[in-house]
Amino acid sequence: MGERMDKERMENQEIAEPWRVVLEGGQGELTEKKSRFIATVRPVESEEEATAFIEEMKKTYWDASHNCSAFVIGEKAGLTRCSDDGEPARTAGRPMLEVLLGEKIRNAAVVVTRYFGGTLLGTGGLVRAYTMAVKEGLAACRLGTMRYGVRLQIDADYTDLGKIQYLMGQEGLEPEEISYTDRVRIRLLLVWEKAEGFEKKLVEATNGRAVFDRMESLYFVDKDGRIQ
Repeated sequence: MGERMDKERMENQEIAEPWRVVLEGGQGELTEKKSRFIATVRPVESEEEATAFIEEMKKTYWDASHNCSAFVIGEKAGLTRCSDDGEPARTAGRPMLEVLLGEKIRNAAVVVTRYFGGTLLGTGGLVRAYTMAVKEGLAACRLGTMRYGVRLQIDADYTDLGKIQYLMGQEGLEPEEISYTDRVRIRLLLVWEKAEGFEKKLVEATNGRAVFDRMESLYFVDKDGRIQ
């Protein structure tokens, strides 16, 4: 029943492409011709939250030459804003925004604070510096990839537990929850495109003894990591 409902839901809605989110913000820094660039990244859920974060950074680094900013809101990047904060047009905010969009980062804001070092960088130098600063900031964050998938519940005999765990290991899956009563119940998340194949392998591995049900379809964090 659950599988049929999820397939109908899949057919009737547009599934967004995977996007990345900031699970834990961070701060990176670089120096270019004695100018210091400090990139602070934070997850945000609205324009108001992003604006408040930007103002917070401006107060924190009130003595800086510039506090340039960019943010992206919405799984399809429906709302974007950027500011050069006094730098030459399109040499700071726009390049910063392009990094977020290029990395498919959503619901995040970044402020790059610059302390001028006395040497002009030129427009090309500024674009490179602000671009690299954002990448340094993202590298200091913990990131996750949001994917569309299903929550699967498996009920099985104890004699099949080892086979199921081996299959999960091969697929790189970790259970959300395992309960032990007269039978074993396992709940796990799978990306949509891998669900059907995993279910077929599950049937084969247990000779059809394991019973499974797709409890719901949802977007979830598939994995996290750092931008290299």
